[in-house]
Amino acid sequence: MCFGVYNMTIKEGDFIKISYTGKLEDGKIFDTTIEEAAKVHNLYNSNRRYDGDVIIIGVNQIIAGLEEDIKLHDAGYEGTVSIPPKMGFGDHDPGLVKALPMKKFEQKPQVGMTVEINGQTGTVVKVLGRHTSVDFNIPMAGQTITYDYKIETTLEDLKDKAVGLSTLYTGVEMDIEIEGTVAKVNVPLELNYSQPWITSKAQMALDLLKYTDLTEVLYIETYKEDLLKKTADGMEEPEELNEDIAPEATESVAVEE
Repeated sequence: MCFGVYNMTIKEGDFIKISYTGKLEDGKIFDTTIEEAAKVHNLYNSNRRYDGDVIIIGVNQIIAGLEEDIKLHDAGYEGTVSIPPKMGFGDHDPGLVKALPMKKFEQKPQVGMTVEINGQTGTVVKVLGRHTSVDFNIPMAGQTITYDYKIETTLEDLKDKAVGLSTLYTGVEMDIEIEGTVAKVNVPLELNYSQPWITSKAQMALDLLKYTDLTEVLYIETYKEDLLKKTADGMEEPEELNEDIAPEATESVAVEE
C-alpha cells in the first residue's frame, strides 16, 4: 500500500491507521494490535491481523475517549491517554450481576471463571452455597482504562482506504479494484460462511460511499469447482445446490443515491 502522511491535526472523516494497547486499572491488557503482546497475554486470535487498525474518525469505530484524544494530534504521534468510564465502556451496571442456581452451570463454577449462560458471557464473582453470582458486565465497564497508542499514518489513496476498511471489518486484506469511482471487492469465498461478514458488509459499503469519493461498491463472489471443494473441507455442504444454475460469478451492488 502507499500511504500519505500530512502534517495536520486529525479530523472527522479522516482514514487513519493506528496501533494500540488497552489496559485496565490493574494494568491487565484487554486488547492490542501488537501480535507479541497478544500472545503473551492470551489474547491472540489467528483470524486477526496484527499490523494496526484502519479506522474512520467520527464513525464511532473506537471508544469516544480515544477518538477525542486522537483528534488533538497529528499522524506520527505516539502517547498514552487515560479514559474514564463515561468516555470509555460505560459504568458498571449492578443489575447485570445475577445470582444463578448451580444447575445453570455445565461445570463447577469458580471465582474468575468465564461462563456463557443463555447466550450471555459473564464472569463468576462469588460462589456461595447453591447459588453463584455472575457479572454480565463487560470487564472494562466502570473502569478508567488506559491506551498506549500511535497514529501510524493517514490514508489518502482511495484503494488504500477501501482495503484498510475491509481489513477492519473482516480481518482479511481484501482484493479490491478501483475503476474511477467504482470499487470492485473480490470477496473470499470463505467469508460467505461468516455471519459477521453477512451482517457487516452493507455497513462497510455505506461507510465507503459516505466517506470517500466512491459512488458504487460491487461485491464480487466467484465460484469455481476446485475453490468450492477447498472451502467446503470440514464444512457442511449446502442443502441445495443446483449445478445447472450455479453462476461462475455473482455481484451485489451498493450505489450512492
